[in-house]
Amino acid sequence: METFDGAHPGRHYTALPDGRLRCDVCPRHCKLRDGQRGLCFVRARAGDEVVLTTYGRSSGYCVDPIEKKPLAHFLPGTPVLSFGTAGCNLTCSFCQNHDISKSRAMDTLMDQAPPERIAQAARERGCRSVAFTYNDPVIFLEYAVDTARACHAEDVKTVAVTAGYVGAAARADFFASIDAANVDLKGFTERFYRQLCTGSLAPVLETLEYLVHETGVWVEITTLLIPGENDSDAELRALSRWVVAQLGPHVPLHFSAFHPDYRMQDRGRTPAATLHRARAIALEAGVHHVYTGNIADEAGQSTWCPTCGACVIGRDGYRITAWNLAAHGGQGRCVCGAGIPGVFEARPGTWGPRRLPVRMG
Repeated sequence: METFDGAHPGRHYTALPDGRLRCDVCPRHCKLRDGQRGLCFVRARAGDEVVLTTYGRSSGYCVDPIEKKPLAHFLPGTPVLSFGTAGCNLTCSFCQNHDISKSRAMDTLMDQAPPERIAQAARERGCRSVAFTYNDPVIFLEYAVDTARACHAEDVKTVAVTAGYVGAAARADFFASIDAANVDLKGFTERFYRQLCTGSLAPVLETLEYLVHETGVWVEITTLLIPGENDSDAELRALSRWVVAQLGPHVPLHFSAFHPDYRMQDRGRTPAATLHRARAIALEAGVHHVYTGNIADEAGQSTWCPTCGACVIGRDGYRITAWNLAAHGGQGRCVCGAGIPGVFEARPGTWGPRRLPVRMG
């Protein structure tokens, strides 16, 4: 039987009548006997508790542009200290970070840092935020929450890049210390989630509605468009209309290009034309801010005023090329006077496309 020396006590689990412990962090509700790991691989049962086996351990730290998360309306141009751990609670056959998220070898966790060290490192490097990313942070909830609290003590904001596949109680616990989130809405059918992710769409939609309507977290959405799987006009129109009706037209929507990876090598990259078509469909459906990713597209990566049509923030990849935004008290406004939703400072950052690996040791 496997033991988990040095693991951190976990939260959100229930003792069952048959002696097993049910992990309640995500909708999978893995039922564990002593020594067993959940599907995510990093949450496990040790005696009479569920523990987190990756607390304080990371697959690496890197300073990125905030636009890479992607976030277009949250502190544009600023650097963000990014890190992840290992494992995932979904099994996406198209995973673009499978070397980290699908890892079951703990030797991929080459760097270690307590929450306070991460917050200090972000402040020392001029980062305005820390991002929990690369693999889904809900599975290392305790480490992410403690790090987020340490960041706030250093006046550093926090970002979650997540699939939003999380249980209700854990959702409230996790997002209470998060300032901004990019939620990966992988498709808009239960078939897609069931067949390609072994998950379910409904909990992700619940997470999005919770974040937008019940928290102060700034939210943006990303959908990776996979040829022949989630890129039909009908599905894109349904997704976009749901965003407008259930979340509001102000929530930014990103469409990004797929490349063959992991277990999905049987189709080519997403054509740029598909992303342009998706953006047009979403704009027609009433989404105010729609972006394209993983392609060269200045128009599709810039921010436009939905009222007068002016370019509010110009972008070329991760580089800001124009700034016509008046920001006061964190709120943005176009020169025409229309509000631009998001979290903005008076001037954008100047980090650009740089990527700076960081060692914590």
